[in-house]
Amino acid sequence: MQHSQRWYEGPLASFDTETTGVDVETDRIVSAALVLQGAPGADIQAVTWLADPGIPIPDGARAVHGITDEQVRAHGRPPRTVVAEIARALGEQARAGVPLVVMNAPYDLTLLDRELRRHREVSLTDSLGETELLVLDPRVLDRYVDRYRKGRRTLTDLCAHYGVTLVGAHDATADATAALDLVRSLGARYASPLGTLTAAELHLRQRTWHAAQARGLQNWFDRSGNSERVDFHWPLRPARCTCGRRLVADHRCEAAA
Repeated sequence: MQHSQRWYEGPLASFDTETTGVDVETDRIVSAALVLQGAPGADIQAVTWLADPGIPIPDGARAVHGITDEQVRAHGRPPRTVVAEIARALGEQARAGVPLVVMNAPYDLTLLDRELRRHREVSLTDSLGETELLVLDPRVLDRYVDRYRKGRRTLTDLCAHYGVTLVGAHDATADATAALDLVRSLGARYASPLGTLTAAELHLRQRTWHAAQARGLQNWFDRSGNSERVDFHWPLRPARCTCGRRLVADHRCEAAA
């Protein structure tokens, strides 16, 4: 008797950005890609965006993704338009029940949220309406199923470990495609702890798993005398007021709510 289709055998979407830096609060989206695949081995469909971030692209970021100020000025579109289109495209996948793969989701999704607030005065959650993304984060999944493995866990490292091809790293389409293949590989390899759950169940559990992983990292920082603070939220970090408190309904500081 055949089993019903598992999430890693069905349609998946994957989202990735290339940016001006790694600070989700202040950096900007330069390029983005949403990759769609109906089943393992099926053709990939990709929607891509190039934005003129409105600020110079730092040398360090340009060295990573290769996108120049001249390119975005000539071919990039206004970020206000781009972020609205991205949010709309992600919402369409969510309403269709398609899981969204995002490597290190608290980075890309939080950055998108801040860009929406900056240019549209609306949050990612507001943009999605009553729909919630079903996020699959290969970084969280890998740390859960293989907690004690030594070594780095960047997208490049995970692809090498799981035998996934990554051609043209730090191109949004290439990275999104590799992350999608990586999640399918994780689901198939660890079909017992991961594949038997629904995407909705996995989304909820990843919140718990990420928090536990973040707590372990924070404990390690504390023991080693490192003052760095780890954010426990997944897949989206809450926006904060300049006073440090979270923003709640209508983007007001929770202290005033």
